Amino acid sequence: MDFVTAFSDAISAIDSFVWGWAMIVLLLGTHIYSTIRTRFIQRKIVTAVELSVSKEDDQAAGDVSQFGALTAALAATIGTGNIVGVATGLLAGGPGAIFWMWITGVFGMATKYSETYISVKYRVKDANGEMLGGAMYALERGLRNKRIGHILGVLFAVFAFIASFGIGASVQSNALAGVITAYVPTESGAQIAAANAMIGVFLVILVGVVIIGGIKSVTRVSERLVPVMAALYAAGCLVIIWMNGAYVGEALSLIVTCAFTGHAAFGGAVGSGIALALQYGFKRGLFSNESGLGSAPLVAANATTKNPARQALVSMTGTFWDTVVICAITGIMLVSTMLANPAIEQGILSGDITAAAQLTTTAFDSIPVLGPLVLGVGMVLFTYSTMLGWSAYGNRAIMYLFGKKGIRPYQVVFLLFVFWGCIGGGELVWNISDITNALMAVPNCIAVLALGGVIAAGTKHYVYQSHLDEADETSIPQLADKPNKAEAMTDYEARKHPRR
Repeated sequence: MDFVTAFSDAISAIDSFVWGWAMIVLLLGTHIYSTIRTRFIQRKIVTAVELSVSKEDDQAAGDVSQFGALTAALAATIGTGNIVGVATGLLAGGPGAIFWMWITGVFGMATKYSETYISVKYRVKDANGEMLGGAMYALERGLRNKRIGHILGVLFAVFAFIASFGIGASVQSNALAGVITAYVPTESGAQIAAANAMIGVFLVILVGVVIIGGIKSVTRVSERLVPVMAALYAAGCLVIIWMNGAYVGEALSLIVTCAFTGHAAFGGAVGSGIALALQYGFKRGLFSNESGLGSAPLVAANATTKNPARQALVSMTGTFWDTVVICAITGIMLVSTMLANPAIEQGILSGDITAAAQLTTTAFDSIPVLGPLVLGVGMVLFTYSTMLGWSAYGNRAIMYLFGKKGIRPYQVVFLLFVFWGCIGGGELVWNISDITNALMAVPNCIAVLALGGVIAAGTKHYVYQSHLDEADETSIPQLADKPNKAEAMTDYEARKHPRR
């Protein structure tokens, strides 16, 4: 037991270190840099939304539809980060954390656009003609120093598939088990453990039957699931906000005030201080929308699109819906509920409410009968879809590192982590996920910053000079079907393709 405690403390210390000011400056700096280089691409959100629901030309290159790629990414991003993650940020960083989470969404839209642009621009094909893309290919093919690009690409892929076990598997199942068991009448720890194990088995089956079909199977499910689950959850939050109408103004004032003053809120029941608000706002913001993480571009590279800018705009809407809209209404819902119900504050101070899942559950309990049902169904759909989306991300990373031979072993390990999340501890899982998120962000942000000129030039041509309907005729290099990845990479690099 002492070893477990020591290990948990060590992980917490590493988490605090990697999410120090250096990481905050890197992410915020990348967001601001991308916003400037793309000339505030966020103002094109209406065009981006229109593109996301439009049908792409059948002659365009790609494996899945633009909307399919978007929903697969949204499946991975709209999850516990929106429900439990916002509550975690509120408890640890105070109401001000919600403001900084929202800021990561607004500025993060430019980073999501930029990382997707280079993912599509530098994508390749495997031996079967399926698209492969992501920060690793952008680094390898885009940077002038190919050796450094290859090293950074490998690091990104390693961090990505490790992160998928945390943020994509165990964190999701852990949060889901916490919400469900809150409504299951139990009399002992053994009964809770048994219930968690049953939930784990159920989730492993549901996830396994879809991910075995690969990226196309994931996108088919996501296209049907994501719009329904997002609308259902948003409706529940809006109903609670309407019920707490008298406190909404005060909630908004508290969120903004605490972001810049850091004074204690709710009698010290939640975190206080500008540093904590910033830290947890950025951590939970990145966990929610993944801008700067480089995850969504892994699937976006499969999209059927005429040129990189079109899919980059479509991917940008994911951050808009995820954080600018859904996380915002979640935060307002939670703060207004705490203001309307002082008993929640007392519950936190007395120790009766100790976890983010409990806080969220308490908020939805304010809607008689339907509240717990909406939250329960929402958690099931959100966590399930997130696991599907992140399994696709890990799939792309494994393909880069080991080729197709690594996919089946990866899927087995992924499902084991889904089960472990249901029976494992909560805080440790979240901290490990925070660490792997940060490690992924470093090489991805390097790619975005290093290729900023390429992104700016392409954006000027396609977006601001009205060439969004122009097809990029540059052919896409194809990997050789060789067991040795180094040989395969040498084969396609030897082509000296002009897309560099």
